[in-house]
Amino acid sequence: MPKTVNVRVTSMDAELEFSFLPSTTGKQLFDQVARTIGLREVWYFGLQFVDSKGFLSWLSYEKKVMAQDVRRETPLQFKLKAKFYPEDISEELIQDVTRRLFFLQVKEGILSEDIYCPPESAVLLASYAIQAKYGEYNKTVHQAGYLSSERLLAKRVLEQHKLSKEQWEDRIQVWHEDHRFMPKDEAMVEYLKIAQDLEMYGVNFFDIKNKKGTDLWLGVDALGLNIYGKEDKLTPKIGFPWSEIRNISFNEKKFIIKPIDKKAPDFIFYAPRLRVNKGILQLCMGNHELYMRRRKTDSIEVQQMKAQAKEERLQKKIERDQLESEKRMREAIEKEKEQMEREKKDLMRRLYEYEETTKRAERDLQEQLDRAVILEEERRRVQEEAARLETERMEAIIAKEELVRQAEDQIKSQEQLAAELAEYSAKIFLLEEAKKVKEEEADTWQCKAREVEENLMKTKEELQTVRTSNSTPLAPPSSSSSSSSSDNESDHEHSEENSTCSAELQSQDINDHRQEEERLTEAEKNKRLQKQLAALSSELEEARDDSKKTDTDLLHAENVRVGRDKYKTLRQIRQGNTKQRIDEFESL
Repeated sequence: MPKTVNVRVTSMDAELEFSFLPSTTGKQLFDQVARTIGLREVWYFGLQFVDSKGFLSWLSYEKKVMAQDVRRETPLQFKLKAKFYPEDISEELIQDVTRRLFFLQVKEGILSEDIYCPPESAVLLASYAIQAKYGEYNKTVHQAGYLSSERLLAKRVLEQHKLSKEQWEDRIQVWHEDHRFMPKDEAMVEYLKIAQDLEMYGVNFFDIKNKKGTDLWLGVDALGLNIYGKEDKLTPKIGFPWSEIRNISFNEKKFIIKPIDKKAPDFIFYAPRLRVNKGILQLCMGNHELYMRRRKTDSIEVQQMKAQAKEERLQKKIERDQLESEKRMREAIEKEKEQMEREKKDLMRRLYEYEETTKRAERDLQEQLDRAVILEEERRRVQEEAARLETERMEAIIAKEELVRQAEDQIKSQEQLAAELAEYSAKIFLLEEAKKVKEEEADTWQCKAREVEENLMKTKEELQTVRTSNSTPLAPPSSSSSSSSSDNESDHEHSEENSTCSAELQSQDINDHRQEEERLTEAEKNKRLQKQLAALSSELEEARDDSKKTDTDLLHAENVRVGRDKYKTLRQIRQGNTKQRIDEFESL
């Protein structure tokens, strides 16, 4: 029985162990991995390994695994990774497992800085990543420090801002709370929708030179081939869509790309390593095939997969809505209980206030009764004093009359009589004045007594009202409703296969309208996302240390300043006919 070979395949979130026969091909091994994890959108993925020379390579499907330049170690080491990227993840990625694998790979690319991401986008993406891991924020579960063990942001972002680890976590937690009611799988899609607009997303970069020997970058992605300056991987200078390319071939280090436009010369560049050149050709062929496939009607298999995925997501949505409804009902009950408890406390407080009001009213009533008694006594005293004064006045009048009569009867000394008369007259005057004062005082006290009686009656009425109110049963609380260089190839490699490879790319039978050039970024389409990014940028501005900005940060800032983004740049670098752009490439 043939001896089996052990292999370990690592995906972004799992590690798988397999055994296979030496006769097993790359496709058979890949199919076994895909079946194990339930992956059906296999055209995006491949098995990556480090070859005997230390270069990253992709396992060829046609050859036997053991016939390829795999490091002879036990077990053999492979990584399941996305080799090709979709143009629009929300439209093209069908399976949840596919979306998750892309999410994890892109997240790793951003955190390791293989994909440049500005700080404000990085914080928002981190919050979506947390939503994808933990689900909806719950303050009772996600207590302070729940993000302390998470890898949230790229090292560059952390170093460029004067914020502590806790301050970063607080900001990300705020945005995590903002994603209320968002399912985990939807959070992954939102993450990818933002990430796919980053300039370096989905681009494989290779060192190349033109005929003049200028060092440049070749960018291979889902939309075509782009040429970058050596110091700028964000903004390509020239672009060639896949629909313009008819044939790609290389001979040793020389790449020849034949355009569809027969008036245009061949597009020629030089890559330093033969081993890498094969990878460039494979990437070009695979991306071109997918580019053309997207512009045709979906195959029966893809249509069935989309229909099945749609049905599964609809069922999940129904289940989520049901769970959400139950959750909201529970929350409504809890809120109603809390409202009833608050209303109960409010009623108890009001009852206490009524009791205190009653006590104060009783005290005020007693005080007014006491004052009424005092006023009544004072009124009687004034009346008695007035009566006494009236008696004295009458006595004085009688005495005066008696004196007058005596004066008539007796002739006395006029001086004596005049003096006595003046004396009694003055006394009478004083007594009359005193009487007036006392009468006025009596009237005043009489008015006060009437006011006291009126106040006493009002107080009795208010007291009766309060007692009546307290005796009425309290109404039950109402329910409340509630409604987020180069290397020299070994002789063995030359002898094993020809160093010349060619691929004819079929570009017929498709609509030549390049719709990707009319595309808008997610931020342009989504006003809410615009506001979120603007708020984050403003918030981080105060903590930013401009002295630690990298060259790429400065390039990005300039692109933002002039209003450039990934798709506007794409339109710009494809202007003119193919010949003009090839001539421009040669002149770099």
